Amino acid sequence: MMGIILQYKYIVIPFAVWFFIQLFKLIYDLITTKKFNFKRILGAGGMPSSHSAVVTSLATMIGISNGIDSPIFGLALIFAFVVMYDAAGVRRAAGKQAKILNKIIETPGLSNVEVSEKLQEVLGHTPIQVFVGAFIGIVVGFIFG
Repeated sequence: MMGIILQYKYIVIPFAVWFFIQLFKLIYDLITTKKFNFKRILGAGGMPSSHSAVVTSLATMIGISNGIDSPIFGLALIFAFVVMYDAAGVRRAAGKQAKILNKIIETPGLSNVEVSEKLQEVLGHTPIQVFVGAFIGIVVGFIFG
């Protein structure tokens, strides 16, 4: 089993990081709300950022094995920055907009728009959620790199 993990570590380790962070969010949500919300296992947002952890664990492992001067590490690093920027910037802004639109739709007299479901509001991350996710990813990357 450990041989398979090490043979495919660039796939298995980031996927495991994502899975355990999402599982943590699911359990934390269950404890705090007393409700089981399976959408937390696949959903975006929350502390810590699994997106950041995945890309930084991958970039760290690549940097350790191929060197930080390798083209593949450069690609992984830039990819990690784009993902983290998106998580804290674009997707967070979209979540804020969703929250405002949901309030407009729910307010009587402001809108006559009929919707079947609310827009998802927790899409992105705060900078600290991204930082903590990146820190976890770097630590895991060093452990398995």
